[in-house]
Amino acid sequence: MAGYGDFSYYYDLLTENVDYEKRCDYICDLLAENGVGKGILLDLACGTGSLSVLLSQRGFDVIGTDASEDMLTKAQEKKYEQAPDAIFLCQKMEELDLFGTINAAVCTLDSINHVTDEKKVKEIFRRVSLFMEDGGIFIFDVNTPYKHREILANNTYVYDLDEVYCVWQNSTDGNLLTNVSLDIFEYDEESESYIRYGEEFSEKGYELDLLRDFAEEFRFETLGIFEEMTKEPVKETTQRAVFVLKKHGTQ
Repeated sequence: MAGYGDFSYYYDLLTENVDYEKRCDYICDLLAENGVGKGILLDLACGTGSLSVLLSQRGFDVIGTDASEDMLTKAQEKKYEQAPDAIFLCQKMEELDLFGTINAAVCTLDSINHVTDEKKVKEIFRRVSLFMEDGGIFIFDVNTPYKHREILANNTYVYDLDEVYCVWQNSTDGNLLTNVSLDIFEYDEESESYIRYGEEFSEKGYELDLLRDFAEEFRFETLGIFEEMTKEPVKETTQRAVFVLKKHGTQ
């Protein structure tokens, strides 16, 4: 996964369609249904910390981790303004190393898809399980194989916003590995010209049964796999699936 250097500056603009308040409500509801209403919560691959801040404001003791220092710089700015008790650590998901145990973990916006090595994905589950208390809940979402085949595929998308113009190009192979190339253009009033930034990263589509098997290997029971932002079962055309897992026992 790329470090999201220049992209970190524009990430919030390009994801402004994400309703973090609604997403936070959804996650908190799933957690409460499964006995977690407080405690230490890990926001894995937290990005610029938008969800971390909201979860902290809901009363959780939030630890946000991300591999990108640039993303975490933005998260720290939000922390000081909105959630002073949140903690942010620079760590890759497969290298998670916490000071103690957690009661819950979340990993949203297809972050696990950005880890394209199956062995590293398994290590993510092992690490989260290692630090999670018995009975803890792990909620994560992934882009489905359907989305990689039919939506991302070899398509190009254009985002034309007031502050930035972005061309998003995908290239997907038969193994559901999608290489993404971003061209970001920002208008500079002083020079009356556009400044171009580039970013590249990859995502891999994983079969949902495979992810369930990985989770079960590390003492996670799958309580449900849902259509994004619902409690309805996934369908053939589901683009993003939400897993709700429960940890049993200790390693």
